[in-house]
Amino acid sequence: SFLWMMYRSGWGEKEGQNRILAIDVKRIGFDFIVKNAVASSFSPTGYETYEQWKNALENSEIRCQWDPERDIYGNPLKQRTIQLGIKGSIVKRYVYDWIAGISDITHQAKKIKEAIKLNSFTEDMLPQEKEYFIN
Repeated sequence: SFLWMMYRSGWGEKEGQNRILAIDVKRIGFDFIVKNAVASSFSPTGYETYEQWKNALENSEIRCQWDPERDIYGNPLKQRTIQLGIKGSIVKRYVYDWIAGISDITHQAKKIKEAIKLNSFTEDMLPQEKEYFIN
């Protein structure tokens, strides 16, 4: 989510994270990543045994974890947001096959952060987000 990314990047002000890029990913690629992700922590609902999960995690190039969603101030919310990590051959597919566009939204992010600071923030300043359903 946008607010989770702003929290993680310090609104583009953390060392080495001074640009905010919006990356448009083709649906086929994003669906592949989500469908093939292995949870970063064990759950008996996903795997019968800890050993099966550990083996899947060690052999996967895609990880998934769920982190608390954030409000505009960076405070954790009860709702969870997905974090996906990729490595190896999946990175190449992501870069060469699945990226449809990249936009630098640093200016917009800083504008929103300033509006929060000045108490002039309104919800419509945030990018529209909606629930994602996998095909």
